[in-house]
Amino acid sequence: MSFVRDKFSMKFFIFLVIAYLLIRVPIVGNYVRIINTLIHETGHAFIALLGGKVETISLFMNSEGATISDQSTWIGSFFTSLAGYTFASFMAFLSFWLLREKRGIVLIDILLAFIFLNLIFWVRNPYGIFWLCSFAFAFLMLLIKGNQTVRDHLLLLIAAILLVDSVQSAYEILFISLIQPQSAGDAANLARLTGFLPAPFWGLFFFLQSILFCYLGLKRGNYKQVI
Repeated sequence: MSFVRDKFSMKFFIFLVIAYLLIRVPIVGNYVRIINTLIHETGHAFIALLGGKVETISLFMNSEGATISDQSTWIGSFFTSLAGYTFASFMAFLSFWLLREKRGIVLIDILLAFIFLNLIFWVRNPYGIFWLCSFAFAFLMLLIKGNQTVRDHLLLLIAAILLVDSVQSAYEILFISLIQPQSAGDAANLARLTGFLPAPFWGLFFFLQSILFCYLGLKRGNYKQVI
């Protein structure tokens, strides 16, 4: 059993390194990073729907995204701004938990649900539509024709990308909040909403919660079986 855990731990580490390097490859890196952007923006949308409505979501070629929502209350705006980074970090953790429990099909179903919800209701910009259609096709082929080994390894790579990029994007917003607080996206929105808590506070909050979920994901990385 110790040998099995050690063997997977090495594979787990290798996939994290591959994910870290992959998201830095020009063009390809931005393309694969959008999986985390999709989840981030979907987190905004889910919370926005509780107290308002979602107008549009855009996914851009540089891996950035934007959600435009209509909120009628302060608390709705607050939790909508809070949701993006926290939801992305939680989903990174959940991805590894599902793989640990050998529920890779459930993970594919969740990601496909996010893709089709966005494609049907929210995303209207051309690149966003292209990205959603291309990833939906890849996931459907993975479900229909992919063998177990290929599917498990690709899902592990996607989970690693989600984990790495959730931490990296949270670090980036922390850095921006320190040098350009007014341009710090969700951190700047939360600073305007709270007034007494500046953007760096929220940037630090986003980064710390990403580290927490990363730790929990890595802690769950000692699978009981080798993929």
